[in-house]
Amino acid sequence: MADIKIYGFAPSSYTWSTRLAAEEKGITHELLPVEFGSDPHKKLHPFAKIPIMEHGDNRLYETNAICRYIDEAFDGPALQPSDTFARAEMDQWISSIIDYYYDWCIRRIVVERIVVPSRGGETDEEKVADAIPHAAYTMKVANERLGKSDYLTGNDPSIADFMMVPVAFYLSQVPEAEKTIAGNSAVEAWLGRMQSRPSFAATVPGPPGS
Repeated sequence: MADIKIYGFAPSSYTWSTRLAAEEKGITHELLPVEFGSDPHKKLHPFAKIPIMEHGDNRLYETNAICRYIDEAFDGPALQPSDTFARAEMDQWISSIIDYYYDWCIRRIVVERIVVPSRGGETDEEKVADAIPHAAYTMKVANERLGKSDYLTGNDPSIADFMMVPVAFYLSQVPEAEKTIAGNSAVEAWLGRMQSRPSFAATVPGPPGS
């Protein structure tokens, strides 16, 4: 029996982050599908989103909350820095990823380039073109920080890295990577380090629209 249940869709960036956290912590998880918008889904999540985690009688939604719970409820490698400033910096990055990186990189580029065509639609090229300079700026900001240490909050990966890697990886898989990630050597090196981790190999999904 798995240690926890995660309800979600494997290619979802946020679902993937929770699965990375579980793997890094060394616990087992069962990934379960949901029928979006259904009554059973709304019973799990009042806003009918993913992911959702269950551990015994405990249920949580919101990726950051789930990852923190995984770290603090189980024994294993720490997923959060012990240093006060580094932990605050982790929170800063998590907020930035949710507020800026996901919007410009995933919603406006990756979804338009991969998900929309996979569902029979046409990419909104104007939307993508408008997002490119913003996505490039987010990668520049990350590159400046990653030029100082191997990971976003120091020499060990944290929840911030596990939330960033789906964004950066998916962005690296579309043509717009040449105008956003390319040339940011610290981001490219960091992404290589993250991809070499066993947790990545254990959880990497197919394309977002698959």
